[in-house]
Amino acid sequence: MPIERLGSGGPWEEIVGYSRVVRAGPFLLVAGTTAMTADGAVQGGASPYDQARYALEGVAHALSRMGATVDDVVRTRIYMTDADHWEEVARAHREALGDVRPAVTMVEVTRLLDPRLLVEIEATAYQESGG
Repeated sequence: MPIERLGSGGPWEEIVGYSRVVRAGPFLLVAGTTAMTADGAVQGGASPYDQARYALEGVAHALSRMGATVDDVVRTRIYMTDADHWEEVARAHREALGDVRPAVTMVEVTRLLDPRLLVEIEATAYQESGG
Protein backbone atom coordinates (compact mmCIF):
# COMPACT_ATOMS: atom_id res chain seq x y z
CA MET A 1 0.00 0.00 0.00
CA PRO A 2 1.51 3.38 -0.97
CA ILE A 3 2.16 6.08 1.60
CA GLU A 4 -0.05 9.15 1.20
CA ARG A 5 1.02 12.60 2.41
CA LEU A 6 -1.01 15.82 2.68
CA GLY A 7 0.06 19.30 3.69
CA SER A 8 -2.07 22.07 5.10
CA GLY A 9 -0.19 25.10 3.81
CA GLY A 10 1.08 25.91 7.29
CA PRO A 11 4.03 28.28 7.52
CA TRP A 12 6.62 25.70 8.58
CA GLU A 13 5.76 22.74 6.34
CA GLU A 14 7.95 23.83 3.44
CA ILE A 15 10.76 25.13 5.66
CA VAL A 16 11.00 21.98 7.77
CA GLY A 17 9.95 19.56 5.04
CA TYR A 18 7.02 17.71 6.59
CA SER A 19 3.40 16.82 5.93
CA ARG A 20 0.44 17.68 8.15
CA VAL A 21 -0.87 14.12 7.90
CA VAL A 22 0.56 10.89 6.54
CA ARG A 23 -1.28 7.63 5.88
CA ALA A 24 0.95 4.55 6.10
CA GLY A 25 -1.24 1.48 5.75
CA PRO A 26 -3.87 1.53 8.48
CA PHE A 27 -2.09 4.30 10.42
CA LEU A 28 -2.66 8.03 10.09
CA LEU A 29 0.00 10.22 11.66
CA VAL A 30 -0.85 13.86 12.30
CA ALA A 31 2.14 16.13 12.80
CA GLY A 32 2.40 18.40 15.80
CA THR A 33 -0.48 20.86 15.49
CA THR A 34 -0.67 24.23 17.19
CA ALA A 35 -3.02 27.20 17.32
CA MET A 36 -1.09 28.99 14.58
CA THR A 37 -3.02 29.82 11.42
CA ALA A 38 -1.56 29.67 7.91
CA ASP A 39 -1.03 33.45 8.00
CA GLY A 40 0.97 33.32 11.25
CA ALA A 41 -1.72 34.45 13.69
CA VAL A 42 -2.22 32.50 16.91
CA GLN A 43 -5.78 31.51 17.76
CA GLY A 44 -6.76 31.41 21.41
CA GLY A 45 -4.51 34.19 22.62
CA ALA A 46 -2.77 33.37 25.89
CA SER A 47 -5.30 30.68 26.86
CA PRO A 48 -3.84 27.16 26.96
CA TYR A 49 -7.40 25.79 26.82
CA ASP A 50 -8.33 27.78 23.71
CA GLN A 51 -5.04 27.01 22.00
CA ALA A 52 -5.52 23.30 22.71
CA ARG A 53 -9.08 23.44 21.33
CA TYR A 54 -7.86 25.08 18.14
CA ALA A 55 -5.00 22.57 17.78
CA LEU A 56 -7.40 19.67 18.23
CA GLU A 57 -9.69 21.15 15.59
CA GLY A 58 -6.64 21.14 13.30
CA VAL A 59 -5.98 17.49 14.12
CA ALA A 60 -9.63 16.64 13.34
CA HIS A 61 -9.45 18.55 10.05
CA ALA A 62 -6.25 16.76 9.00
CA LEU A 63 -7.84 13.40 9.76
CA SER A 64 -10.99 14.30 7.83
CA ARG A 65 -8.90 14.99 4.72
CA MET A 66 -7.85 11.33 4.88
CA GLY A 67 -11.38 10.05 5.49
CA ALA A 68 -10.92 9.56 9.23
CA THR A 69 -12.38 11.12 12.36
CA VAL A 70 -11.26 11.61 15.93
CA ASP A 71 -13.03 8.33 16.67
CA ASP A 72 -10.08 6.65 14.92
CA VAL A 73 -7.45 8.25 17.21
CA VAL A 74 -5.46 5.75 19.27
CA ARG A 75 -2.71 8.03 20.61
CA THR A 76 -2.08 11.72 21.29
CA ARG A 77 1.00 13.51 22.49
CA ILE A 78 0.59 16.90 24.07
CA TYR A 79 3.46 19.32 24.54
CA MET A 80 2.86 22.39 26.67
CA THR A 81 5.10 25.19 27.81
CA ASP A 82 3.70 25.23 31.35
CA ALA A 83 2.54 21.97 32.95
CA ASP A 84 0.65 23.98 35.57
CA HIS A 85 -2.00 24.41 32.87
CA TRP A 86 -2.40 20.67 32.29
CA GLU A 87 -5.98 20.62 33.55
CA GLU A 88 -7.09 23.27 31.03
CA VAL A 89 -5.39 21.39 28.21
CA ALA A 90 -6.80 18.07 29.44
CA ARG A 91 -10.31 19.57 29.45
CA ALA A 92 -9.96 20.59 25.79
CA HIS A 93 -8.63 17.11 24.96
CA ARG A 94 -11.51 15.39 26.76
CA GLU A 95 -14.09 17.64 25.07
CA ALA A 96 -12.63 16.99 21.60
CA LEU A 97 -12.16 13.24 21.95
CA GLY A 98 -15.11 12.35 24.15
CA ASP A 99 -15.21 8.64 24.85
CA VAL A 100 -12.43 7.78 22.40
CA ARG A 101 -9.91 7.78 25.26
CA PRO A 102 -6.67 7.31 23.29
CA ALA A 103 -3.33 6.61 24.91
CA VAL A 104 -2.00 10.06 25.81
CA THR A 105 1.27 11.61 26.86
CA MET A 106 1.46 15.13 28.32
CA VAL A 107 4.85 16.78 28.74
CA GLU A 108 6.19 20.19 29.55
CA VAL A 109 8.71 21.65 27.11
CA THR A 110 10.92 24.69 27.44
CA ARG A 111 9.26 26.39 24.48
CA LEU A 112 7.68 25.82 21.10
CA LEU A 113 8.86 27.34 17.80
CA ASP A 114 6.96 30.58 18.36
CA PRO A 115 6.89 32.02 21.90
CA ARG A 116 3.17 32.80 21.56
CA LEU A 117 2.42 29.08 21.26
CA LEU A 118 1.58 27.29 24.50
CA VAL A 119 0.39 23.88 23.27
CA GLU A 120 1.26 21.48 20.44
CA ILE A 121 -0.62 18.24 19.85
CA GLU A 122 0.15 15.30 17.59
CA ALA A 123 -2.06 12.29 16.98
CA THR A 124 -1.97 8.76 15.62
CA ALA A 125 -5.14 7.21 14.23
CA TYR A 126 -5.86 3.71 13.05
CA GLN A 127 -8.29 2.52 10.38
CA GLU A 128 -8.33 -1.22 9.93
CA SER A 129 -9.43 -0.84 6.32
CA GLY A 130 -6.44 1.42 5.62
CA GLY A 131 -8.74 4.11 4.30
